[in-house]
Amino acid sequence: MPAVRAQAGLTDGELGTALLFVGAGALPAMLATGRAVDRWGLRVTALLLGALGVVGTLVAAFGRDIWSLSAGLALLGASSGAADVAINAAAGSAERNSGRPVITRAHGVFSAMVVAGSLATGLLSGLGLPLLVPFLLVAVAAAGAALSVLADGRAAAGVTEDGGGGTGTGRAVRLLPLLVVGGLGALAFATENAHQSWGAVYLADVADAGPALAAVGPAVFAGVVALTRFAAGSIGSRHAATVLVAGSVTAAAGTALVSVATAVPAVLTGLALAAAGTAVLFPTLAGVVAAHVDDTARGRATSVVTTVAYLGFLAGPVYVGRWADATGLPGAMVAVAALAAVLAALAWPALRAVHTGPSWHLEAAGDAGRPGQVSGRLS
Repeated sequence: MPAVRAQAGLTDGELGTALLFVGAGALPAMLATGRAVDRWGLRVTALLLGALGVVGTLVAAFGRDIWSLSAGLALLGASSGAADVAINAAAGSAERNSGRPVITRAHGVFSAMVVAGSLATGLLSGLGLPLLVPFLLVAVAAAGAALSVLADGRAAAGVTEDGGGGTGTGRAVRLLPLLVVGGLGALAFATENAHQSWGAVYLADVADAGPALAAVGPAVFAGVVALTRFAAGSIGSRHAATVLVAGSVTAAAGTALVSVATAVPAVLTGLALAAAGTAVLFPTLAGVVAAHVDDTARGRATSVVTTVAYLGFLAGPVYVGRWADATGLPGAMVAVAALAAVLAALAWPALRAVHTGPSWHLEAAGDAGRPGQVSGRLS
């Protein structure tokens, strides 16, 4: 990011403005992707993976001022958000059809690649290579992933056993349970991204860590998230409420430890605890969606849940910043711990309501409305 800022000649404030376009591009793309996934399945996922690599390279090559960078980041946000929905839908379909814990482990691979990508980018930067090089490598990796998806397109969202696409006219899905699960996801993402975005700043400003040591914070957080997701992958969605409560309580405890810590080891310990807690939250919620929605509507359901949850991802860093202005960073961490505590309190009754309530699908002719739609009707 410093290299991108320098290439475009931006101030910190201008960079912050440009970064808003990531979310501006992501949200509408996430909502629009579900129908395409339900109709064309893994072919859409492969296309979006390829597009993500290409757009990232274009941002690196042509982001020379705030206008070109903002436009590029909007496209990057759109392709990234759309790919996120498509991958989660495909993972949910694979988990439901195979009975294996795919979703949490897929999120674990993502977290592991974040760590690997960060380390590789730092190494390439240290070698003095141009900004374009790491983006080109990511584009090559994305193209390889897209080809592998196309080569194995059987049990995907919207894809039939013979590899063909769905009809796009699957059963309607009730909107309320999707909003409930998405709201829980927003709390989870807000807590997680608060630490990812502010961990290094907290280490530098409160624990007096130097730049190199402060950079360890986000790496520790992402590494613990990856390890926890791999370790917890076998739990599945059958114990979703228990996992959510335990994860939220752990995240709240870790964040509370960060809020009172002034030494680097104590802050890192709190970050590790918070990471272990937040790691299981959204994958568990994605598993709940996978268990309740069939393949004909999985993309649309995933779009709604992921988009609502992503609002929390965007709000988390801003939430910390506002509280930090008012109370200081330790007080802001108390506010983040409160988010995790609210999630712990809501998880059990919310999931009980969506589990014991009406079917997520509208099956009766009088209830279904237009086929293939996410419906707001509750009965």
